[in-house]
Amino acid sequence: MDKRGIPADKKVLDAVLARLRALGLTGEAVEHQPRVETGRYRPDALVRLGHGEDQTLYTVEVKTALRPANLGVAMLQLQPYGDAGMLFADYVTPQIAEILKAQNIAFADAVGNAYINRPTCYIYIKGEKPTEGAYAPKQIGRAFQGGGLRVLFALMCNRGLVNETYRAIAKAAGVAHGTVGWVMAELPGLGFVGDIADKRRLLQPERLLQQWVEAYARKLRPKLVVGRYQAADNEWQKTIDPIKYGAVWGGENAAAKLTNILRPEITTLYIRNAEPGQLHALMHAARLRPDAAGNVEVVNRFWEFEQDAPELAPHILVYADLLATGDARCIEAARELHGEIVARFG
Repeated sequence: MDKRGIPADKKVLDAVLARLRALGLTGEAVEHQPRVETGRYRPDALVRLGHGEDQTLYTVEVKTALRPANLGVAMLQLQPYGDAGMLFADYVTPQIAEILKAQNIAFADAVGNAYINRPTCYIYIKGEKPTEGAYAPKQIGRAFQGGGLRVLFALMCNRGLVNETYRAIAKAAGVAHGTVGWVMAELPGLGFVGDIADKRRLLQPERLLQQWVEAYARKLRPKLVVGRYQAADNEWQKTIDPIKYGAVWGGENAAAKLTNILRPEITTLYIRNAEPGQLHALMHAARLRPDAAGNVEVVNRFWEFEQDAPELAPHILVYADLLATGDARCIEAARELHGEIVARFG
């Protein structure tokens, strides 16, 4: 909210429409947070844009603080709408503008950058800069910061855990007992936990998943990355058992094993940082050398529960890893995982 109580996404929506009108288009918000859904995810707005006799109704996703790490979520949400989908943002960087244009995803931001490719209207503007602090990210509570994200991850991966003791939740999430207390106190107000038949239940799990994925990419994942490495060759992956080194496959490698539709380019390993010498032993066995641009990424494991496949990170985390790449082929694999994850929510 701003000082007048206007939600950040509505503020951005209005600002973007004003910019598009300044470019000579007609534009109006037909509905904010429409009730019509594709699948079970609700878009942010329906917007009608026009140029001459060409009038198009777009299904719009509104994003603040858009970065490459959380771009994949927006791209996945827009996929069902095809050419009728459009991204509104407070600011689209030149790098993100190129990615969106390459995928033919229409976008516009509040500072004047835009891409629209219609038979009677072609617009491509990038490089316009925002004023300092013009818009703030949508505030969705402390539950989506640091330790709160760990708690939410444990709850989503283990649906019955929400009704266990705070001590059990804290153990699974690898956080202090007090962290669970304030997270659980906040979730009912956010609409994610409620009491049904005298038991706590996790509510709106798909919306929770999308908000968690976005926040994880921005708030938690960057703090967990141990480093990047270069492998002498990729044959080591065929002989290395990650469990031996306190690690599990994540990202593209895990997705390749789960979906069979992705050829991994970057290897992600989640490793327990509490076990001395494990990373060094893994580097020696796999012949890895430090390289900031390397094709192997090592990330600290942050959960304390067992997953379905002992050598793979939980599916939700693999899904988040894929979306954080912003890579179209990874987003397609994420789409495959999304259906399986939602089915588990029931």
